[in-house]
Amino acid sequence: MNAEISTPTKAPTAELTQRLSATPRGARLARHLTATQLSTWGYPHHTDVNDTAQHLVAELAANAVTHGRVPGRDFELRLLLLPEDTLRIEVSDPRADRRLRFANDPDGEGGRGLLLVTLLARTWGVSDRTVGKTVWAELSLGHGDHE
Repeated sequence: MNAEISTPTKAPTAELTQRLSATPRGARLARHLTATQLSTWGYPHHTDVNDTAQHLVAELAANAVTHGRVPGRDFELRLLLLPEDTLRIEVSDPRADRRLRFANDPDGEGGRGLLLVTLLARTWGVSDRTVGKTVWAELSLGHGDHE
């Protein structure tokens, strides 16, 4: 995790921003929107890049609706297609008071999501917002993965 980097250094070439209900249904929709948007950007469903991005969004959105939920407030999904073959995924929620934690108990039922994010993302971190926080992850798109 790299909490020092909070914004992309280069302007995105394409972007999707969507507010979603902080419910399990909203988290599922975030994953489906990601798959569809990446397909539109030239990374079809069931390619490594699309599948990996869906997994990252699923984990970050699940954390937002489970731990970052405030009744009556949505979460936000933002996908940024950056130069140099990079996808930046941002999931924002209204809870700044809850910090992210890794699982301490390998036999426990939860807490493995951030380990998955660490394994799948090139880099990731957390940045503060005026209201809440944004958890972001960057994924290398690589030319060989989207054919």
